[in-house]
Amino acid sequence: QVRLVESGGGLVQAGGSLRLSCAASGITFSTYTMGWFRQAPGKEREFVAAISWGGGRTRYLDSLKGRFTINRDNAKNTVYLQMNSLKPEDTAVYLCAADGRPYSGTTHSRSQEYAYWGQGTQVTVSS
Repeated sequence: QVRLVESGGGLVQAGGSLRLSCAASGITFSTYTMGWFRQAPGKEREFVAAISWGGGRTRYLDSLKGRFTINRDNAKNTVYLQMNSLKPEDTAVYLCAADGRPYSGTTHSRSQEYAYWGQGTQVTVSS
């Protein structure tokens, strides 16, 4: 059974930082592209970042480049999202996801390409 568990969310003031973690089990983590998405109340789920199974390739939502960084530790079966210079509009539930198949050559931005999802962690940025 695949399980993805996010942690690290919370309440932070604008300009602050948070580091989200997503611990995976039930898959051979090192073979799966991983992604982060977010969903704000009343809005559609939005791609944030993705990282290839080996960690060599990353993709970001253009508007987040320079503020957010995705990385992974395959020895710990964990993917991270470092978020800096947070803004109130970053407020959302952040979810991690695993690709639908191992050794995918693409850092997908479409949620449909991801088969496994965590429950999410709330990030709230106050102004």
